[in-house]
Parts: sequence; C-alpha cells; structure tokens
Amino acid sequence: MHDEKTNGECEVSQEISQDESCSISEEPAANQEGKGRGELKPPVVLEALSASGLRSLRYAREVDGIDKVVALDNDKASVEACRRNIKFNGSVARSKVESHLADARVYMLTHPKEFDVVDLDPYGSPSVFLDSAVQSVVDGGMLMCTATDMAVLCGGNGESHANRYKRYIVPVLSVQMDFYVRVFVRVYTSASAMKNTPLKLSYVYQCTGCDSFHLQPIGRTVSKNTSVRYLPGFGPAVAQECSDCGKKYNMGGPIWSAPIHDMEWVTSILADVKSMKDRYPAFDRISAVLTTISEELPDIPLFLSLHNLCATLKCTSPSAVIFRSAVINAGYRISGSHVNPLGLKTDAPMNVIWDIMRCWVKNHPVKAQPPDQAGSVILAKEPVLQANFARAVASLSKAQAKKVARFLPNPERHWGLRGKHSTL
Repeated sequence: MHDEKTNGECEVSQEISQDESCSISEEPAANQEGKGRGELKPPVVLEALSASGLRSLRYAREVDGIDKVVALDNDKASVEACRRNIKFNGSVARSKVESHLADARVYMLTHPKEFDVVDLDPYGSPSVFLDSAVQSVVDGGMLMCTATDMAVLCGGNGESHANRYKRYIVPVLSVQMDFYVRVFVRVYTSASAMKNTPLKLSYVYQCTGCDSFHLQPIGRTVSKNTSVRYLPGFGPAVAQECSDCGKKYNMGGPIWSAPIHDMEWVTSILADVKSMKDRYPAFDRISAVLTTISEELPDIPLFLSLHNLCATLKCTSPSAVIFRSAVINAGYRISGSHVNPLGLKTDAPMNVIWDIMRCWVKNHPVKAQPPDQAGSVILAKEPVLQANFARAVASLSKAQAKKVARFLPNPERHWGLRGKHSTL
C-alpha cells in the first residue's frame, strides 16, 4: 500500500487513530434505527480530509460490508496521490473508494444526510468543519472527529452546531491520547430531545489556590404532572472564595458534563478488537486505552490528580490503592482515568477529598509552610471525616488485579505533533 506522507503526519499516531476508526466503523450499520438485520444497508463513509487516502483505503479493505468510501481533499497533489493509491490497491479499492478534489465544507453542505460515517481528522481545530459535518450524517449515523487544539472542546461546539438543525449528539467514545483528542458521536434529529442540551453542559469553577473544581449546570428541568419546563441552571455554584483554602476561582467552559462514553459500546468494541488482534498493528495501544476507559466512572466528567493534591500540601503521596481505599471506605466511588496514570475520577466532593488528605498528613507530617499558602490554610482545619485507609477490595480495578497493561510508553523519542503541511 502506497502512502505518501506529508511532513506533518506522525506515522505511528496515524496508525493508532486509523485502527480506532476501523474498529469503531465495524458497528454503524448494526445501529441504524428502525431496521431489522435483513434490512440493514451497507454503510457509506466520508473521509473529509483524506490526504493520500490511506485511511479511506483501510476502510474499504478492512471494514466488512462497506458500500462506498468518499475521499475528499482540496489539495490537487494529495488527490492525485490518493487516486494512484486506489489503483495500487486492487479491485476492492477501485470498486469502493472515490477520490474527489473538493472543499470539504461545501461538499458536506451539498450532500445532507448522505453518509453513515463522517470522519474528520484535520490539522488543528475541526471547528470550521463541524457545521457542515453534522448536516451530512444520516440520522443515527456516526461522526468521528479529531482535534489537536483543545480549545475546540469548550463551548459545546459540536452540540451547538447540531442544535441549529434540530439535531443532537450522543457520545459513543471520547479519547485523549498522545497529542490529540478523538471523539465518536452519533447524530440524531429530534426537536424535543434537543431541548436537553443545556442539561449536558456545565461551567467549571476552579480554585486558583488548591485546584478544587465545581460544576454549575447551564440548565435544569422542573416537572409537573406530565409537563416538563426547561429553565436556566442555578448559580453561582460556589462562593467568591474557596471554602477549602480561601483563594479566588477561575471560571471556564461550558464543558460537556454528561457521559462521554457509551460503556456498552466500549465493551463491545474492546471484545471485537481482541477477537481480531492480528488485524490491528496498534492493537496493544488500543486495547490498553479501551480497557482503561471501560473501567472509568461514566458519569464523572473530570478527574483529580493525586500528584497535584500532594503538591498543594507539600506532602508525600499515598499510593493510589491507599487513596482509593479511603474514598471507597468513606462511601464514595472512584476509578482511574485513561488520560493520566495518576488521574482519579470520583463522586466524592472536594471537602471529603481534602479531609482524607488532612488525615494522611496527620500520619505523615509535613514541614511548616507560610500561613497564606493554600496548603497551609487547608491543613489548619481539622478534618470532619476520619479517613479509613484500610485496603478496600475494590481499590484495584479488574484490569489492575490481572496486571493488564493500561498505559504504554511513547513509541519513539521526541513524540509529539510535527510541522504542518505547506499546502494546508
């Protein structure tokens, strides 16, 4: 298979992203609403920014039941390379992959609700493509989107674009790895369901002293008999000064605060990937990420860093197992995060988290710090909760107990995003 890489493409990262896409794309036809197994039509895929067409060719050759793959690019040299690659890859590629020289935004706008899968993988932010992308997906179809610019995740970009056309999104899988974020969402049409969008978004208040954070939902509902009223959310969620350390808050968002994964889907995809291990060159990496995601708390949008908690207090760190046990013994849930090996997701409020850390410091004293520092203010208060650090059965996840790899080292030195193609 011939793939003419640009300087901006990282081959291993592309391989991982493409393997993810191919594994996820096995599923869309099975999720077409209102159709029995015998009525399912083969899915049509659009790769809106295809470059030399490697991913489109992999869709055609590796995903069973694909009807057609449309590969777009607005760079003439890239389209010519894609067409050469189609010829090099035999009859399957020639019968299923079409390469077009076109502006992706215009093409998607002029082909509404035509594609079962739309794949967006631009350099930087995909925000300029989202408006047209959500219109080109069939009802219940899949939109796959990559961002190396994290700012696009704020402000509810995907959902706001969908809402303009009485459409809404349901996240299937959301992954941060290496230097990019990739999200897989289903797009549906429903004016009534669209009203629930404000319930899924929240502002974030984060303390400038101790990094404690709190969420303020944008909207809320009030039900009476069979009627439901949609109202603005209550606020502010916090006082002007942090109740833990007395510092001010920064406010950000809105962020998506509803679940970012469909756990049934994650489990299904993980099983499929394991059953076809030999088909995915990046199997170890994908399996590790999906395994970690499958054990995350699905309803907790943000994670704590145990390292940051200890840095605030200038204390030695408890092991993750000890800290998890204290949270579980206090009656709360806790899990890891696929984003950070030290990240922890929990429904325990911040006052409970700091009480646990106060109890830890009582047993592992720290040097005196200036009284105006956030850590000093936190430790000056007596804990309300008396933490129990006895090891809890659930303090290790199933994967950890089985010693399944969840975080792998970078594939090469100086790993990261490289230069941008000169014609983009």
